[in-house]
Amino acid sequence: MTDQHRTHPLREAREDSRTARTVPDTPQTRSPAYRLAFADEDFLCRDDLRPVRLQLELLKTGLLMDEAEVESTVVLFGGARIPRPADKATARTETLRALSQQYDEARRFAKLVTEHSMAASGGRRNVIVTGGGPGVMEAGNRGAADAGGRSIGLNIVLPHEQAPNEYVTPELSFNFHYFAIRKMHFLMRASAICVFPGGFGTLDELFEALTLIQTGRMERVPVLLFGESFWRSIVNWDALEEAGTIGADDLALFRFVETAEDAIELIENWPLPRTRREFHR
Repeated sequence: MTDQHRTHPLREAREDSRTARTVPDTPQTRSPAYRLAFADEDFLCRDDLRPVRLQLELLKTGLLMDEAEVESTVVLFGGARIPRPADKATARTETLRALSQQYDEARRFAKLVTEHSMAASGGRRNVIVTGGGPGVMEAGNRGAADAGGRSIGLNIVLPHEQAPNEYVTPELSFNFHYFAIRKMHFLMRASAICVFPGGFGTLDELFEALTLIQTGRMERVPVLLFGESFWRSIVNWDALEEAGTIGADDLALFRFVETAEDAIELIENWPLPRTRREFHR
């Protein structure tokens, strides 16, 4: 954001921020109380300022995406531990080694989506967005780069956090403190949600999206789960319906897919009828 976005004749905040750094050094100017509020990190990190920090995280990413003309996104959720096929021999479990093929599928899917986006909208619609990390996330950003297009990375600061993967478009590489705001940005522009095998984070993201759709807090967009055998092995979907904790039609809020082509076909033909018989699609 630069001076070209000014819409008023008043002195810019950044001008005062620069000026404040050149004032005479006195006991008064050294006092924390004298710092400009918006330039005072200690002040902004107080517990009392949490509502302001939440708003800033919502605003910064939203404004920069608007300025980059990102109109809609295709979301890729998936595990950071899914290895590249070339690295699968070092994976710590046999399951992870087998799941390495999902890396290639995510990469191929993102490439196809990005090619179509560039041809149909100049890369403004259906921009690939991932969590910006390794594994499936890297594969999604890498596939977009393979197509010569842009992609978004929504990182979050973690104790063991890595740098954003090298395939995220730099000006669309964001970092978050709050999981809740990060998840809002995943879904606010989503035209489709594609979920690859993963762990707690992937499950959290999947079930939040399904809950929002189920309760009518979000439009019904395609929710596609890659790798039916994996998803059926970790969630007993039928048991949820049989127990009555979800309705029969809730099982039609998502579809299983195996390939990039399967996913694109379903996205292009959405919405599908919301009936129980389609659960085994």
